[in-house]
Amino acid sequence: MDSRNTFSEELEQLFDRLNRQFGDVSRSWEPVTPFGRWSAAIDGAAVDLLERDEEFEARVDLPGFERDDVEVRVTDHVLRIEAERDAPAEEPDDDGRYLRRERRHDAVHRSIRLPDDVDADGVTAAMKNGVLTVTLPKLEVERTHTIEVE
Repeated sequence: MDSRNTFSEELEQLFDRLNRQFGDVSRSWEPVTPFGRWSAAIDGAAVDLLERDEEFEARVDLPGFERDDVEVRVTDHVLRIEAERDAPAEEPDDDGRYLRRERRHDAVHRSIRLPDDVDADGVTAAMKNGVLTVTLPKLEVERTHTIEVE
């Protein structure tokens, strides 16, 4: 993957740091993002995030990308998805020439803040028909702990 960040990804990282500074207060609200609903239009990948009792599921539209073009990472309550592909290197046959050539190098970077801890070792990802599905099991957090009195 290319280590260059898009402007919007750098802003999202800044806002992620701000969200971490506010700690648990921000967990009950939708996290602050620099572009909100415009983020998908800027970065080119629409994301749906579902919550179930025991897991989160992210569905990301990545049309034209292959499984090997995609990198998925989870760190500090943030799901990061990067996809990158090069333009086809094919040349026209001997008696043809391109009048228009729009297929090009393409890169998508998305960062999605997760509301709870996830079991990073249990995360799975699958690509089908241009849609990446990432399943993120919630981390079991013991809410009540009984302490024996001596």
